[in-house]
Amino acid sequence: MVHGFEMTIFLSVVTIAGSLFIGVLGAWLLGSRAFAVRNAVSGYVQFFRNTPPLVQLYFFFFALSPLLSRHGPHGFVEPIFGNVFWAAFSLSLFAGAFNVEIFRSGIEAIPHTTLEAAASLGFTRLQTFVRIVFPLAFRIGLPALTNNIVNLVKTTSLAYAIAVPEMLYSASQIWSDDLNVPEMMIFILIAYIVLVAIVVWAMEHLERRLRVPGYGL
Repeated sequence: MVHGFEMTIFLSVVTIAGSLFIGVLGAWLLGSRAFAVRNAVSGYVQFFRNTPPLVQLYFFFFALSPLLSRHGPHGFVEPIFGNVFWAAFSLSLFAGAFNVEIFRSGIEAIPHTTLEAAASLGFTRLQTFVRIVFPLAFRIGLPALTNNIVNLVKTTSLAYAIAVPEMLYSASQIWSDDLNVPEMMIFILIAYIVLVAIVVWAMEHLERRLRVPGYGL
């Protein structure tokens, strides 16, 4: 169970970082002048937002993973990436699609006069996004971002479906031997409550630290 708890924390950290990166990049690309780029990002968001995360996980692991295989040292065909990679990859893409929309809505909430002021000061589009637009959009989107991160931490339990040794999978291996199901379920429930409580506390602390009097939060 300790190893399962550590794996759940690892998946949570990796997927949160991955989804935030995807969200920022996607929000930036939505402002591109290239029509194809904007359509590609919108298509990605619609695909991952409107399909179940478990189906996505199965697609990557059972459909895509066999296509990315190699011959091992003993001549056997083996996948290049393991189940932990596909779990982290799939869940990052799933949560990243929501993060793109969160950051997009935050960007659209910024007054256009702010962008005009940045342009008048000679800021490039990238400088405007990094120094002005994204910091403000991040503050505005923090409540919605907190909800998405909390849901992502809970969604890591789906990795059980492809035998990633996180908490639920570890518990199932224990109770199949000792038949101590109630104890395992109580431990998992408390562990997720603690993890989510830590995430919520950290995000609320960040929200207070980034509060700007008279603007946004």
